[in-house]
Amino acid sequence: MAHWCARSGWPVHPLAPGRKTPPANCSACASSKHRPTECPCLSSGRWCHGFHAATTDPGLIDAWWSMNPSPGVGVSCGPAGLVVVDVDAHPGPLPVCDKLLPGITIHEGVDLTGLENGYHTLAVLAALRDAPDPAQDEHTLRVRTPSGGMHIWYQAGAGQQWLCSSGSSAGRALAWQVDIRSTGGYIVAPGTTTTAGTYTPVGECRTPAPLPQWLAHELTRTGHLDQPAPETVPAPRKAPSRARQAVIAAGGGRDAASRTLETVLAEVAACSTAAAGTGFSDKLNRAAFTAGGLVSAGLVPQHAAEEALLAAAQYARPGQQHRAQGIIRSGMTAGTRQPLFPGGRT
Repeated sequence: MAHWCARSGWPVHPLAPGRKTPPANCSACASSKHRPTECPCLSSGRWCHGFHAATTDPGLIDAWWSMNPSPGVGVSCGPAGLVVVDVDAHPGPLPVCDKLLPGITIHEGVDLTGLENGYHTLAVLAALRDAPDPAQDEHTLRVRTPSGGMHIWYQAGAGQQWLCSSGSSAGRALAWQVDIRSTGGYIVAPGTTTTAGTYTPVGECRTPAPLPQWLAHELTRTGHLDQPAPETVPAPRKAPSRARQAVIAAGGGRDAASRTLETVLAEVAACSTAAAGTGFSDKLNRAAFTAGGLVSAGLVPQHAAEEALLAAAQYARPGQQHRAQGIIRSGMTAGTRQPLFPGGRT
C-alpha cells in the first residue's frame, strides 16, 4: 500500500502498528524542542515528526515497512496535493445551531430531528448549494473508516493550498463532525488496519477527483484557503544562478517554458528569507508539478528540470536534500500527467 501511494505521487509516512497515529519520535527528538523541518532525522532517513518525514523514495519505503509488526500507512496531504473531507459519525448531542454549519444561519425554531452526525450536516450543506452529496460521490476515492465515518479524497488543485480543520472546532470549520485534512495534516491510507478495523475503499473508484467548485467555494468561505499574511511574503528574488543555468542550458529557444519554470523556481528560492513552516514544501511541490508538466509537453528535459529544482531547494533550505528530492519526485510525477504548454501549443 505504501508503494501504491508513492507511485500515485503521495508522500507516505509510517503509523504506529495497529494505530492511526504516527510512531513516537526518537529519544533525541522527544527530549529537545526543535522545528521538524530543521530536524537532522529527516535528512538522514528516519521517520520522526510524523507527516513531516513523508517520502516517495522506494528504498526508504522498503526500509520503513520491513519492520515487524508492519506499520500502517499515512499520507501527507499537503505535498500530495490532496484535500480530504473527513466525515465523522460519532454519537453525541447536537451543538448550538450556529455551530452546525458555520456562517449559515439556522433559526432556533427549525426542527433538527434526525440530524445526528457529519453525514447529515454535509448532506444538508450540499443540498443548500444545490450540489451532490460528496459522501455519495462515486467519481472520487472514498474510504470507510473503522468508526463508521468516511474519508472523501479530492485533488486540491494546482496552486491551491487548503488548511486543516476540525468540525467541532470553535474556530475554522466546514460543518459539525466534518473535518478537513490538507496542508499541515495527514490521512490514513486505504487498506490500513488498526485495532479498531480496516480503512476500506468504497465503490470502484481509487483516484481522487478534482475538488468540486462548490466545495472549494465553501472551504474558502469558512477560512480554509491558505493565504499568507502580507508581512510573511518574502521579497521577490531571482532563482539561484545554478538553477537558472540549468534552465537556460535546456531551453532550446523555448523562452515561454524557460520563463515559466524560472518563475516557480524563484518562488522556491524566496523561501531562503522566510522562516521554516511558511510554505517551502508546498512551493517546491508546485514548482515540481509545473516542471513535470513542461517535461511531459516535451519543452524541458527531465534531467535539467530536476537539477534546477534541486538547486533552488538547496538554496532555500540547505542541508535538506533528501527531503527536497522526495518532494520533487512526487510533484513531477503528478505534473507529468498534465502536459503544460505556456502560451498555448506551438
